[in-house]
Parts: sequence; structure tokens; C-alpha cells
Amino acid sequence: MKYFLFILSLLLVIACQSDVKKDAKKPYALKIAYNVAFDIENDNYEVFSMNMDGSDKKNITNLKGVEWTYDAYDDDLYFISDKDTLHRHYFLYRMKADGSAKIKVSDFRLADSWHGFRNNGNELVVRPHKSVDTAIYIIDKEGKLLKRIRPDLDMFTSPNFSPDGKKIVFRGGNKSSRFERGYDDELYIMNDDGSGMQQLTHFPRNDSLKKWHSYSAGPPRWHPTENFISYQSERNGRYNLYAVTPDGKKSWKLTDNAFSEGWHDWSPDGKHLAIESFDKEQSQFNIVLMNWETKELRTLTDSSYKYQQAPVFVKFYE
Repeated sequence: MKYFLFILSLLLVIACQSDVKKDAKKPYALKIAYNVAFDIENDNYEVFSMNMDGSDKKNITNLKGVEWTYDAYDDDLYFISDKDTLHRHYFLYRMKADGSAKIKVSDFRLADSWHGFRNNGNELVVRPHKSVDTAIYIIDKEGKLLKRIRPDLDMFTSPNFSPDGKKIVFRGGNKSSRFERGYDDELYIMNDDGSGMQQLTHFPRNDSLKKWHSYSAGPPRWHPTENFISYQSERNGRYNLYAVTPDGKKSWKLTDNAFSEGWHDWSPDGKHLAIESFDKEQSQFNIVLMNWETKELRTLTDSSYKYQQAPVFVKFYE
């Protein structure tokens, strides 16, 4: 009898491993989600998705108010929304790339801020709204608080985990508001317990063309396979993408495109870069896809909407 139970248990383990391998090879399509100012007059923003060639564009939120996606892990697309509360009072939700399976994640108000993932998407690093707490939170995917981190800065936002989950890079500054004289915004990095904080970027102080409301260093995006962090910065009167190594020892201009570049995202394998492109007058925003190896560019959106911004790669299992 014991031998029979042992064999049965062994068969169950093998079956489970087989299912895991099968799921790992499950076919999927890589899609790009992005944010659209659907009705500017009524401050209605929606999340759209499309294929990698720009086809099959869909509004996947279809809600009044503001919905905005910042990031995805695997086939879970996370977005903030004010649908259950006051206008522009955001909570965190997730859904699939076709708009199905919408679930509320956080029961606390979030800042309008980027976030990141670790532990196979089971943990997120987020910035709660200042009315909730002046800290960075690590939460699980059900919204439970796991860790509270308080950087020694007046401003900190848009945290993102390193690929190994041991570091957090974020935007920070010594003034709490850009309306304060001397406000700066740079990238900082720290351990996941808040220790070892270090400033990574240093905006050129002789650049007099940067507008007061523009980014010195925008939300950081960690390349999934190469050892650098990308971000947008307005320098010499134009936005472009720049990069810095995690130790801060090397920094450089990342791209050399003719258009202005803003919020962006790397594909999970690091082979593609989706970029928010716009002209100097900011009269039209589009989503452009770059082949990272060949640098080939393809514009995926048209002028149907003025603001088409902040692309995010997300898997869709077929």
C-alpha cells in the first residue's frame, strides 16, 4: 500500500512538472498597450492595445474618467483608475491585454507614478499618494503591504526594481514640488531596504534651455538583459533618451532619432524599444517601435488622437 501511494505521488509530481513545462511553452502574442487622451475636453483617458505591427487597435478600458497604464508583467497589465472614486483619485487595477479580468489591486490611493515588479510578478514597488504616506511601498499582487521604505529626500516617485529585484531605482529630488526654487529631479538607486542610496544622474547645469516643468530625469526603465537604465531628459531644448549604468559611472545619450522622445518601454527580451514620439511643439504624439539591434523604426499610430503615450509591452496568451 505504501509503495502504491509512493508511485501515485511520484506520478502526480511528474504530471505537475509536465503541466508547468507546457504552460511555459504556451504560445502568446506580444502586444503594446498605450494611453490615449480619448476626450480631452472631459479629461477622459483610456488604455488602448495593439499588435506589434500597429494593427488591431482597441480601447480596452472604456471607462469615463482617467485610466492610465504604467507597466505590465507577463500577461498582467496594471493601470491606475479613478473609476470608483473622485476624479483623479487613483487606485491600482490590473487586467489582460484584451481588457478582460479587471481586478482592483490596492485599497489605498496611489500617486500618479510608475512602478515595477520582482519575484515573478508577485511583488510590486509603488508610490502611495502623499495623503496616504510619504514612503515607497513594496506590496504583493493582491495589494498587501510587505515593506515600507522612506528615502531621505523631499521628493521620490516612479520606483522600479532591478532585474534581480535587489535594487530600486527611482526619481528623487531635494524639493517636494517643481514650483519651489532650486527644484531638481534626478535618478537615485538604493537597496530594497532603503540602504545605500546613491544619486545616478546629474543634469548639465550649463543647460539653460530646459523648461521649468520638464524632466531632468524622467521615469527609469531598466533594460532586461543589458546593464543600464534608460530615461528621458530635456537637454538643449529637446527630449531624448539617455542611459546610465547602475553604479552611475557611465552615462550616455541612448538614441539618435530625429523626433523628440518621451516615455518608453523595453520588450521582455530587450530586443525592441517602444517609444512615445512627438514634435518639438508637442502638437502630435505617436508610438514608435525600434528594433534595438538594427535601429529600424516603425510608427505604429496615426493622428486619430493627439495624445498617444507611454507604451507598455504585455503578453497575450492565445
